[in-house]
Amino acid sequence: MRGRKELIEELRSYRPFDERERTMVGRLDTFLRSHADCFERRLAVGHVTGSAWVVDRSLRTVLLTHHRKLGKWLQLGGHADGDPDIRSVALREAVEESGLAGIVLAQHAIYDVDVHKIPARSGEPAHLHYDVRFAFFADALRVPRASAESHEVAWVPLEKVEHLSIDDSVRRLVAKTGALATRVDP
Repeated sequence: MRGRKELIEELRSYRPFDERERTMVGRLDTFLRSHADCFERRLAVGHVTGSAWVVDRSLRTVLLTHHRKLGKWLQLGGHADGDPDIRSVALREAVEESGLAGIVLAQHAIYDVDVHKIPARSGEPAHLHYDVRFAFFADALRVPRASAESHEVAWVPLEKVEHLSIDDSVRRLVAKTGALATRVDP
């Protein structure tokens, strides 16, 4: 995928997990069609971000970050900073935030879509992240290291994720994980 038009086209064939995600896909589609500069962080109302749901190949553990500013456990990811190749953005962010090499795309298709509000911080108004998420594999024996954006980065058994401070979108990612085994690209 390279660019806004390709992402709009890909969303057309994407099948949301539930009604909430269907709403998010609609919001992302409207946003993409309305803002040619949708990948730019300077777009004050919001911007497209890329995230990585990184699991081990057994689908038993997931790599999560305890986000320093948001104070909760999340998938790895971040700003596109003008890069319209959102898959590459997701991979870049996963590597930067975990320090792990060997993270590989599990499937080419979009894995999840979420739109969420980011609270205002010094010099930055509240805005929306239009998050496009992709599934990746990595070796759970590799030890991650936290970046400056995180308190911690850790491999977490899927059955224990619910016990962390997470949001509903992470619960949805967990719920989708079992089906990933049947959707992996060769």
